[in-house]
Amino acid sequence: MNDKYITVTQLTRYIKYKIDNDVNLNEVFLRGEISNFKAHSRGHYYFTLKDENSRINAIMFASSTKKLKFVPQDGMKVLVTGKISVFEANGAYQIYVNDMLEDGIGNLYIAFEQLKKKLELEGLFDPLKKKKIPKIPRRIGVVTAPTGAAIKDIISTIKRRWPLAEIYLFPALVQGEEAAPDIVKQIKFSENFSLDTLIVGRGGGSIEDLWPFNEEIVARAIYECPIPVISAVGHEIDFTIADFVADLRAPTPTGAAEMAVPQISDVMTYLNQLEIRLNTVITNKVKGYKERLKNIKNRNVLLNPVVIYQAKDMLFDSIMERLKYSISSLVNAKEKELINVKNSYILKNPYQILDRKANKYLQLVSKLETLSPLLTLQRGYAITRLNNKVVTSVRKLKKDDILEIEYSDGSIKASVL
Repeated sequence: MNDKYITVTQLTRYIKYKIDNDVNLNEVFLRGEISNFKAHSRGHYYFTLKDENSRINAIMFASSTKKLKFVPQDGMKVLVTGKISVFEANGAYQIYVNDMLEDGIGNLYIAFEQLKKKLELEGLFDPLKKKKIPKIPRRIGVVTAPTGAAIKDIISTIKRRWPLAEIYLFPALVQGEEAAPDIVKQIKFSENFSLDTLIVGRGGGSIEDLWPFNEEIVARAIYECPIPVISAVGHEIDFTIADFVADLRAPTPTGAAEMAVPQISDVMTYLNQLEIRLNTVITNKVKGYKERLKNIKNRNVLLNPVVIYQAKDMLFDSIMERLKYSISSLVNAKEKELINVKNSYILKNPYQILDRKANKYLQLVSKLETLSPLLTLQRGYAITRLNNKVVTSVRKLKKDDILEIEYSDGSIKASVL
């Protein structure tokens, strides 16, 4: 009765057998767009090939990837050749690609490059405009989905590394058409909480899933945000416009948390080192001052203070002797000057000096009288004035000028004819 039932494995193997032996599926030529691309460390490529309505999982082994002349990326449109088969572990059919060609570039990739170029020309990526991330933040904001691995990883990492930090969650949509405006709204809202650092991001996904972080409005909101922003979008291989605009790019949300806060053990180690250095400095200072105090205490001045008095007393005696000598020398010099003055010719014959001065006075008076204009007038000469000014030339006179003519015994007025 139960013989008609088969296992899932048997069914999957049957379907795999049918597909593997279908000549039409042994070599398939497909056109599509790459999504969810992942490059394995062993050289294999895993991705999804899709069009507007359907998608198929694809794998390209390292033996085939070595032949490619380009590196596949999400959003690229490609032409692939491969074989359709079933992966027994999950029963999903997929294409095993052995060759791949570029079929132009996907629309999302083109839009990404165009916006990147535009914002770069405007200076939104300028390293000189990047704000520094605080080393020891008190308040950290996180703009991301309220559920999922990203926020859990961020919170657990911060609490483990630096439990003193306060975490503020600003829940936002991170996928879909409404995500970009919601992210912008939460970034603006976070500016009201005096945050030291803001993490903006989400976990991994396809290029379509991460696209809100490639929107221009999100890029400008991050650039204009006064809070230092760390972008944490997707995995290490994922790059978005938000990464270029942010003040710091983290490879993953966990990486963002590690960049946002210090490791408490490292801080404690650093503080211990500072304590050791401080104690060493203080010890050396105290030791140095003790040596100086010891040297001061052992100085002869302190051990035998009377030496100070004796030295000053000897100096005082020396100064007194010099002062006495100087006073005696000065008195002797002045006595000699007084003797010379007493014996001078002037004091012994004062009247002869007066006679000489009187004769010189009379000579000067005689010269002055000789030059006096009054003597000139007495000899018959006159002085003519016009408007109280002496007339020295007739050319300065004109008809009807009133002249004043001065003689030795008086003056008269005359008119010029």
